[in-house]
Amino acid sequence: MREHDKVAVAYNMEIQEIAPGRAVVSMVIREDMLNAAGVTHGAVTYSLADFAFALAANSHGQVALAISTSISYPAPSRVGDTLTATAVEEALTRRTGLYRVEVRRTDGALVGLFTGTVFRRDDQILELLGREGA
Repeated sequence: MREHDKVAVAYNMEIQEIAPGRAVVSMVIREDMLNAAGVTHGAVTYSLADFAFALAANSHGQVALAISTSISYPAPSRVGDTLTATAVEEALTRRTGLYRVEVRRTDGALVGLFTGTVFRRDDQILELLGREGA
């Protein structure tokens, strides 16, 4: 799925783990990912959390599309920091899923706390990716 996500490729996000209802993704913060204050831009941290969320939500095989997300930034990150996003499924029904994603620096500090809800369609993610690649 990474090769189909242009932001994940551009930010050099690395998938560390995918399991049913869970995903772990990491990336190293670069100079071009900073905001005017010299810390990681919130959109960069959000993108990492969102990609882990997407992997966890689609890990069951059904297409899962975000219908609501939220993120808080309790601490900053800087150039050279490795951020790791761990997405965990908190609730799953036939049509919806609720996920929590923690984004942490290498030192363990929490730099992003993301929650997201998905709508689960009937079609399969591999079929969708196959159609997009054609």
